Amino acid sequence: MTDPDHLPIAPDAAADRLPRHIAIIMDGNGRWAQQRGRPRGVGHRAGGQAARKMIEWVWNAGVPHLTLFAFSTENWERPGKEVKLLMDLFLRTLKRDMHELHKNDVRVQFIGDHGRFGAELLAEMARAESETRSNAGLRLNIAVGYGGRQDLVEAMRALAKDVAAGRLAPVQIDASRLAAGLALHDQPEPDLLIRTGGESRISNFLLWQMAYTELYFTQTLWPDFDAQQLNQALSWFANRDRRFGRVAELPEAARA
Repeated sequence: MTDPDHLPIAPDAAADRLPRHIAIIMDGNGRWAQQRGRPRGVGHRAGGQAARKMIEWVWNAGVPHLTLFAFSTENWERPGKEVKLLMDLFLRTLKRDMHELHKNDVRVQFIGDHGRFGAELLAEMARAESETRSNAGLRLNIAVGYGGRQDLVEAMRALAKDVAAGRLAPVQIDASRLAAGLALHDQPEPDLLIRTGGESRISNFLLWQMAYTELYFTQTLWPDFDAQQLNQALSWFANRDRRFGRVAELPEAARA
């Protein structure tokens, strides 16, 4: 049997048809564990392993930007025991994997509100960002404590402060100024969103940034999403006709 972890990535997608930026909502860890009669924590650990593989596959595919939705602002409402497990798992993953990411020229950035994170986790996140800041390979963004609405609110607050201080006139506020205050402002907006787990919504993720993102939904639970399924998503994307609101170009005969 062919090992799905070592399949070629997107053989049908030419390099110029690959996304520059993939965003992923990694959904289905808990259900994956429940289907196996195991605690939800087992699913979260399996999801962490799937994320490590995904980073490698995306990097090998030649996609330069990857954003993983790891923990949302709404996830704080989950039972305290599960939240603690997720935070502990996140900390252990950083300690274990950051050296390998750095060695492979991956630049790591965390986006979101981290005010409720513990001191040890914050220190590890800061160390990861600092150590990888000069890396020129894959830009890996990890959204933790992130919400798209809050992202917009913070950008609007910054603009309001500039207006109140007289540094900016209201008439000068436009889409580009607002976008400059958002997370990932220095990177291309996601071309492709992948959501696993069977849900067909974006769940408050990168609301502004995904205005023209192609949305790919799959029933596969996150721990089961493998290289073959990533290949399918990339091939699907390569065949999309992305017009960004423009009219499709007519054939020469139709224009005559």
